[in-house]
Amino acid sequence: MKNIFLALDIEEKAKTLINYAMELAQKFDTKIWVIHIAAPNPDFVGFDVGPQYIRDSRADELRAEHRFVQEVANEFKAVGIEAEGLLIQGPTVEMILAEAKKLNSELIITGLHDHGFLHNALFGNTANQLLKKTKIPLLIIPID
Repeated sequence: MKNIFLALDIEEKAKTLINYAMELAQKFDTKIWVIHIAAPNPDFVGFDVGPQYIRDSRADELRAEHRFVQEVANEFKAVGIEAEGLLIQGPTVEMILAEAKKLNSELIITGLHDHGFLHNALFGNTANQLLKKTKIPLLIIPID
C-alpha cells in the first residue's frame, strides 16, 4: 500500500481517525494524504461582489481549516510518516472520490458520526454515500 486517503472533518473528534491512520501508515510504510473538503462558496447571486465582511469571514474560515490540515500533516511527519495536507472546496462525497482516485489512494479512511435524523435527511450521511459510490476500499471508523 502506497497511499492512504484520510478524509477529515474539522472537529476535536478527528484525533481518533488520525490515530488509526498513523498506526496503519507505520505498519505499511505508506504516505498519508490528509484531506479536508471545505464547503463550497455560497451560490447566492452577488457573492463575488457582496459585502466585504462576508468574504473576509469566509476567507478566515478557509485559512483556519487549511492551518488545521497542515498541522495534522505535520503530526505525521513528526513521527517519520510521509504526509501531505490538502484543503479542497466542493461537494464532499464527489470531491473525496475524485481526489482519492487522482492521488491513486488504496484506502480511504473516514469517520462516522450521527448528526441525527433531520441532518441526515437534508444532507445525507457522507460515510454511507461513500460506501455506495466508491470502488476504493473504505475504512469507516465510528467516532461518537
